[in-house]
Formats: sequence, C-alpha cells, structure tokens
Amino acid sequence: MGKKKLSFKDIMVNYGVIIIMILLVIYTGFTSKNFLSGNNLNNILMNMSSRIVIALGIAGCIITAGCDLSAGRMIGFGGCIAGTLLQKMDYSKKFFPNMEPMNIFVALLIVMVICAAFGCVTGFFIAYMHVPPFISTMAMMEVVYGINLIYTNATPLGGYTKQYTDIATGKFLGINYLIWIAILVAAITWFIFNMTRHGKYMYAIGGNPQAAEVAGVPVKKTLIIIYAKAAAMYGLAGFMLGAKSGGASVNLGLGYEMEAIAACTIGGVSVSGGRGKVSSAIIGVAVFELLKTALQFLGVNANAQWIALGVIIFVAISLDIRKYVARK
Repeated sequence: MGKKKLSFKDIMVNYGVIIIMILLVIYTGFTSKNFLSGNNLNNILMNMSSRIVIALGIAGCIITAGCDLSAGRMIGFGGCIAGTLLQKMDYSKKFFPNMEPMNIFVALLIVMVICAAFGCVTGFFIAYMHVPPFISTMAMMEVVYGINLIYTNATPLGGYTKQYTDIATGKFLGINYLIWIAILVAAITWFIFNMTRHGKYMYAIGGNPQAAEVAGVPVKKTLIIIYAKAAAMYGLAGFMLGAKSGGASVNLGLGYEMEAIAACTIGGVSVSGGRGKVSSAIIGVAVFELLKTALQFLGVNANAQWIALGVIIFVAISLDIRKYVARK
C-alpha cells in the first residue's frame, strides 16, 4: 500500500510555523539587501552556536516528557565561573588577585563538572523523590542564581585573557571556533541519541516510563544522567557566551531556557515525550534566530519582537499538543 498523502491541513499542523518563518526570511531577503550577506549569515551562525548547545541539552529533558527551567541561570553560573578563572593578571578588578589564569580547557572542565553536579541533584529529585521536572528545575534555578550572586557578589566580570576571548574570534578552515564547538556537540549528541543504549532508554522513558521500567530500563539512573548531561552543556554554553561577549554577570543567559524549549518544539521535539531528533533542535534554533534577525531588519520595535516570539511559542506548543491528542 502507498503512503498516505499529507493534506494541506496536515502540512500546516506539522510544518506551518517553519513554513511561515521561511516565507518571512525570503521576504526580508528581497526587501533588505544586507540580510542575506555573508557577514550577516556568519553573525547568525555565531549567535546560533551557543543556543544550539543549550537546545541540545534541553532536548534530552523534553524527550523524557520533562523540561529544565534552570538552564538560563546555569548558563550564567557557568559563564561567571569561567570568568573568575580566566582573568588577566594585570586586570584591576581581578576576582582572584593572586591566581594565575587557568588553561582554558581546565577551566572549561571545571565549569562543566560543577554544572553537571547541580544537574545530578535536579535529576535525583525528579527520579527518586518524584518531584515534577517543572518544580524541580524551577527550584534549582533559584538555588543556582542565589549561589552565583553570593559567589560573584553580583559583580560584573571582565578582563579576560586573550586565550579565552580568541575562542570567539579565532577560526579554523574559515569557520569560527564557536561554530565548530556547536558542530562537535551536535555530532556527539546525535551519536548518544541514536547509537547508544542511553539514547534508547531516553526515548523509551519519554514514550512510557512505567513500561520502560518493566522492560528493564534503569529509569532513575537514566534521568539523572540526562539532567547532569544537560547541565554540563549549559555550562559549556555559558563558557562560549562569556568568550563571545568578553564579560559575564549573573544575568548572562537569562531567559535562554524558554527560547531553547520553544526552539525544540518548533523543530519537532515533542513536549509529550518520546519524539525528537538532533536536527529538530537545530532547525528550531535556526528558525528562532532567523526570525529575530528578520524582525530587526524589517524595523520592528525591539520590545514588540518579544510579543512575536511569545506568539510563536503559543502556536508551536498548541500544534504539538494537537498532534499528541490526534495520536491518542
């Protein structure tokens, strides 16, 4: 039997948001001569790099029918930890005055391990204490923010070593290091999702956690790993954003978790669990970044852009739930 043909309604339900975004990008490209320039496209890719890392981290949580509201604050925490470890010796406001700046790879490892430790705690409460992911990650969001305020005394950081800021300016084969990091993370995540037992467990939990447990899936252990892995990726994103901006504060990454959740949903990662791919998260991030840039080029008021992003989140989540109900 042949495959069932998709009707116009099915196409709009499944891909409507993406189609509208593509049309907007095409319109902006024709009306704004610099929109499709190489320099602007490179800036979009640069902005996408850290957001792809965040979205790929949060995608694992969403696939298990969870979420992670702590991502934004975890990004800020990671960025601040990196900043305090990678300041120049002659910087007048150096956080640790007598400490030599660390090797960037050692600093990155420290950032990711610390963030992963907090992710483990979140995963523990979700897996063993049965605290809903929404509540557990919201609590961790507040905890991490408070710890970051105490750690930095709410002081903005700067004066980074050239070795650190070069991550945002250096290139390999003509492609910026930040973009290479995003490509590497995407490749590793694809391998984990598709080629490992952990990936199979993740999808099984998202499909039906009770059935997965009966089938022998270590649900609790897998959930802890998922949230720890996600938190480590938020730390990496904070490290990347700190290098790109040349500074950090406790508000670095504020609200990024909402963009990441929306991007995943737009791309096809289902909030009902059990479905989603690496490409889904990347497509969603691309749609979001292209939308924001297109609205800027079209002269839309910067404050009004938030309304547009909110409407897209409403539509994307509604369509995803509609598809879930239709399958039921």
